[in-house]
Order: sequence, then structure tokens, then C-alpha cells
Amino acid sequence: MLLILVIGTAIAFDFTNGFHDTGNAMATSIATGALRPKVAVGLSAILNLIGAFLSVEVALTVTNAVVRLQTSSGAPNPELLVNNGHELLMIVFCGLIGGILWNLLTWLLGLPSSSSHALFGGLIGSTMAALGLGGVNWMGDGTKLDGVLGKVIMPAFASPVVAALVATIGTWLVFRITAGVAERYAETGFRWGQIGTASLVSLAHGTNDAQKTMGVITLALIAYGSWTDTTDVPLWVKFACAIAIAAGTYTGGWRIIRTLGKGLVEISSPQGMAAEASSAAVILTSSHLGFALSTTHVATGSILGSGLGKKGAEVRWGVAMRMVLAWFITLPAAGLVGAVCFWLGNGIGGFVGPLLVFALLLGLTGWMVAHSRKSAVHAGNVNEDWQPDAKPGASIAANDTADLKA
Repeated sequence: MLLILVIGTAIAFDFTNGFHDTGNAMATSIATGALRPKVAVGLSAILNLIGAFLSVEVALTVTNAVVRLQTSSGAPNPELLVNNGHELLMIVFCGLIGGILWNLLTWLLGLPSSSSHALFGGLIGSTMAALGLGGVNWMGDGTKLDGVLGKVIMPAFASPVVAALVATIGTWLVFRITAGVAERYAETGFRWGQIGTASLVSLAHGTNDAQKTMGVITLALIAYGSWTDTTDVPLWVKFACAIAIAAGTYTGGWRIIRTLGKGLVEISSPQGMAAEASSAAVILTSSHLGFALSTTHVATGSILGSGLGKKGAEVRWGVAMRMVLAWFITLPAAGLVGAVCFWLGNGIGGFVGPLLVFALLLGLTGWMVAHSRKSAVHAGNVNEDWQPDAKPGASIAANDTADLKA
């Protein structure tokens, strides 16, 4: 029963990952009018579904390189084989709770934070609560860049910088090459180009992000003792995760799309195409190498780079700094939630503990969803002009009303 609860929660996390990260691929295409909002999220969902089947490298990173819940042979850690592996499954379950709650909170605030780091933070926190510092695979085997440091933390710092640099150079080249082309012709041509590059980012997102949940479910199966292959993922897990992330992507995640598309830079089609091409290149390269990086970090770095590469473009650094702050606290915040949930759920014991933690998740989720309706952002208003004093996630109607009163 606990294994079923873990798998269901993992699929729920995958769903939140989908709507939380839709903006990484489609925010600039929606902002420039290259794609209508509903068409954009539908296209992104289909490509996320396809991308999930293209590789398993990132899934294996999650399974093998983050926490030490299994031996090198793939068998469950013998130190945790008490109560039929209850503690092992609780570690995975509580890690997922930490990831889901952080995803929902940042979505409510309209802050594009990392779903990947929320997941890793939750897993690291629950593992430390159960096993101490030694339960986390910090450095790998020491002979190569592996473990949390090499596969998670270093890419987190490097990826937005690399993406911003590539997008800055790309944007500058685009405007230099098309300097003699009439603006209306350039905009039309680059909008078509944006459809291609945004599609590539969606494909890359499915390849990178859907695999993280595949890795977590495989980790739970290892903890339960029903899977020992550390070089592959069960086929049914691939299908379940691909469908969940595609469904989440189709719901839109409009609050974050608005922040990425309108809050950072007033973006034009040439900038959008350069940003999306940069994001796709960085994400696909990292997926091939097995780096479980944040597609949000990459997309944000690319969008900022597109603003820096265009002469006279406005970059809203206040919004960017709020996002960076969220990035820094994602791992520890999700980790704290994961640890508290483990202490609570495992301390009570039996099935009462996990059910209590699950009830807590449902209650907080319901509150955040209800609260979001007070300042709704949807396909109809996601592309409205950004208000200078707008907070991420604030509704257009609320800001307009405030302006009228003033």
C-alpha cells in the first residue's frame, strides 16, 4: 500500500513539473505572438510526451547518484531493511512531498524555480533525516564529477551562465545579420523560427525532466525490492511519467509563463528564437551527459541573455533577483519539508504516519489552489502588458483595478 502511495505521489509530482515548466519552452513564443497560448501548451505537451522516451541517462542519475538507498548491485541498503523496507519507501515518499509543495508555492507566487532542485532537495532532506549526512551521495566515488556536487549543484550554477552567454551572442548576431531587413519581415520570419526552436525545447524538456520522476519511481521499486537493474527503467514507468508530464504541460502553468514571457524582458521574435535555441542546445547536451540540471535555470538565463544581446532592451533586474533568491533557497526549503515529513510520518509508524503526511499534502495543495483563484492568470490575460510594480503571479485585473483607484 505504501509503494502504491509513493508511485501515485511521484506521478503527481511529474504533473506539477509539467505545468510548472511549460513556460521554459513556450513563454517567449506566447509573448511574441508566434503561437496562441492554447496551441503553444498543446504542442509542448505532445513533444514532452515524445521526449520522455528518448533517453534514460538523467533517470539513472536520480536513481544512482543522489542518495544511497541501494548498494552497487542494485539491492536495497541492508541498513534500512526493517519493517519490510518501510523506512526506505518513506524516504522517497517524503522527498516527493517536499518537491510538490515547493513547486506549488513558487507557482502560486509566479516564480520560475527549479522543479528538479525541489525534487532533489526533498530527497536529500528526507534521506538526511533517516540516515544522516552519509546517506547522501555528495561526491560520488571521488574519481570523477559525480554525486550531488557534480551532477546537480555544479550544473545549477553553470547552466544559466552558459545559456545567458550563448543567448547574448546569438541575439547580437541575429540583429547584426538582419540589420538591413525591414522589421515587419524579420518579425514574421523569426516567429516561424520560434515555433521550431520552442518545439525543440519542449522535446528537450521531456527528455530531461520526465526522466527525473522515472528515476524516483525506480528508486522506490529498488527500495521495495522489486527492481535491481541500475542501468534501466521499467517500461511501464516510462509510459506513466511521459503521460503525467504531458498532461501537466497542457494545463498551462500560466502564472509562470507570464513572468518568463513578460516579466523579465520585453521580448521580440528574434530575441525569442535566440533564447529558445540557446535553451535547447544546453538542455540536450546536459541530458546526453546525464546532468540533471534545471530547465528553468537554463530558460531564464537564455531570456536574460536575449535582453543583454539587444541594444536598448529593458531587463527587469528586480524580477530576476527575486527568481535567483528562490533558486538559492529551493534545495534547503524542499529539504526541510522532506525531513519534517519523514520525522512526522516515520515517527508515528504504521500506515497512520504516511496517511497523515499525505493528508497534509492534500490540505496545503487545496489551500494554494484556492488562493490562486483570487489573482487568476489564464490564457486570456497571460499576454497583457507587464505592470511596472506587478508582483510575479499578480492578476491583470487586480493591477488594473489598483490603477483605476489611483
